Amino acid sequence: QVHVVESGGGLVQPGGSLRLSCAASGRFAGINDMGWYRQAPGKQRELVAMISRGGSTNYADSAKGRFTISRDNAKNTIYLEMNSLKPEDTAVYYCSADVRVYSGGYVPYRGQGTQVTVSS
Repeated sequence: QVHVVESGGGLVQPGGSLRLSCAASGRFAGINDMGWYRQAPGKQRELVAMISRGGSTNYADSAKGRFTISRDNAKNTIYLEMNSLKPEDTAVYYCSADVRVYSGGYVPYRGQGTQVTVSS
């Protein structure tokens, strides 16, 4: 059983900052890529940022320069530091993890999501 749990969402004013965390736990051989997606009401889910086990990162254009993804492999945890938040960043943010299972191969897991609301 693998669990992926996000935390850190909330209500913030425009221009403010939030830090999201995501931890994977359970029985698995390792984790490859981990990342953050978001889905706003009435819109499709979109990639926000991705980080490899080695630390290589990839950002959506909307996140570049404002968001920073980081990772602690020892804790199977990733973080998303979000600065200069805008109302259009309002969404449910989901964490994803490509988990290497003992039987071989990788299985994608996703958390339940955490709400981020940017509003004055």
